[in-house]
Amino acid sequence: MTDAAVRARDLTLRYRGGGGSKPVQAVTGLSLDIAPGETLAVIGDAGSGKSTLARAIAGYTSRSVPRGVEIVGGALEVLGVDVRRLGRHDDDVLALRVGYVPQDAGLVLDPHLTVGENVAVPLFQRERSFSKTLAGGIVAEAIDAMHLTLATIPKYPHELSRGQRQRVAIARALVLDPDLLVADEATAGIDATVRGTILGHLAEVQRRRGFAAFIVSSEIGEVRRLSQRLAVLHRGTIVGMGGIDEVLNDPTHAYVQRLAEISRVRA
Repeated sequence: MTDAAVRARDLTLRYRGGGGSKPVQAVTGLSLDIAPGETLAVIGDAGSGKSTLARAIAGYTSRSVPRGVEIVGGALEVLGVDVRRLGRHDDDVLALRVGYVPQDAGLVLDPHLTVGENVAVPLFQRERSFSKTLAGGIVAEAIDAMHLTLATIPKYPHELSRGQRQRVAIARALVLDPDLLVADEATAGIDATVRGTILGHLAEVQRRRGFAAFIVSSEIGEVRRLSQRLAVLHRGTIVGMGGIDEVLNDPTHAYVQRLAEISRVRA
C-alpha cells in the first residue's frame, strides 16, 4: 500500500476483443503518481489511451463492470486499494471515494429524474435509508458549488443547456465529497464561452476541498487552468511528465514538440 492517491507502476491496459477479434492494447508500461490533494492533468490525441487510463483509475475494470478495461500487466493502486484485485462485489470500495465524470457526462444523466434526484443518486447508493431532508441540503450545496441556481434542482436534464448538464454531472461526482476526482474531457464539445466558466468552478471547488484529481483534456489551455503538473500520453505511453512549462520548454518527443508549438501560438 502507499500514501499516494494514485500509484501506477509499469501498467498495461487492454480491451478484450469481441466477435473473434484480437484484444486491443491501449496503455503500455505506464508509471505515474498523484499525491493526496494534487492535480495531474493528462493530455493526448485521440487513441492515446487517456480515457482508458481514466476508466481504470476510476475502478471501471473488467473485474468490476462488463466490458471494462482489463489490467494485464503492472500494478495500479487508487486510494490504497489494489485495483487489479478489485471485483464486482466490492467495487463500491472505490465508488464511494472516487468521483468520476466520463466523457459527455451530461448525456448520461437519467432523463426521468430531476436534476436534484440525479445529483442525489450516489447518496442513496451509499445508504438506501439516507435522510431525504439531509440529502436535499447536500444536493443544494453541490449545485451551488458549480454556480448553478437552486431553481435548477426541480428541472429535468432536457430542460438545461449542455454546459449546465455538464456542471450537474460534476456536482453529482462531487456530492460524496470524494478523495479523488477523475474527469475525462469534462468540457468536450462545450462552447468556449461556457467552458471557461466550468473549468473555473471546478478549479475553485478542488482548491477549497483539497481532493486529488486526474483531469483528462485535449487542450493545453484547459490544462493550465486546472493543474501545474502534466503528463503527455502518445500511443499508450507517457512521452512527457513534469511541470507544464518544464515539459513544453524541453520537449523530448515529436508529439510534445507539436504541443509546445501550439501552446506558443495560442499564448
